[in-house]
Amino acid sequence: MDIFSMFFLAVGLAMDAFSVSITRGMILKCNFKYAFTIALFFGAFQALMPVVGWLAGEQLAVVVELWAPWIAFILLLIIGGKMIYEGFQEEDDDVCQIFSLKDILILSIATSIDAFAVGVTFAFLNTPILLPILIIGLVTFALSFIGVYLGKRAGHLFGNKIEILGGIILIGIGLKILLENLIF
Repeated sequence: MDIFSMFFLAVGLAMDAFSVSITRGMILKCNFKYAFTIALFFGAFQALMPVVGWLAGEQLAVVVELWAPWIAFILLLIIGGKMIYEGFQEEDDDVCQIFSLKDILILSIATSIDAFAVGVTFAFLNTPILLPILIIGLVTFALSFIGVYLGKRAGHLFGNKIEILGGIILIGIGLKILLENLIF
């Protein structure tokens, strides 16, 4: 696989993380540190999951292909539902709205499950894993970081209730992942 193919694969894998980063950025009222943390988690998990898939190879491919869409859907449904619920709660505008590391961990796993399957494919094709995971991790990090800031800029336009929209978007992403894998 050439470097351009790896880059476009990385961009494709990063799209879920990018979308989720935008939704997190919509409710974020803080600074660089939080955008960096989200991007770091998403980039690290997108880089780690292909390695796990590559190591697991054939043994887990069938199980992951069967259950991955459901796992991603359930995780995004839970986080999206939580965001919708929190969107209806009263908030103090002066409080810096942050996230829990548990939420970011769950979102990182949910958005990187497809990267696991790519790792399995790399194992089947005898593709060396180091360069692809570096590209995948860096592209996801960059797009997630940009996504948080895009969401932050858009979130201020809509006020505090943007969290409800973010939750709906996360549930929509989960539903899209599920339906794409069930139908195709």
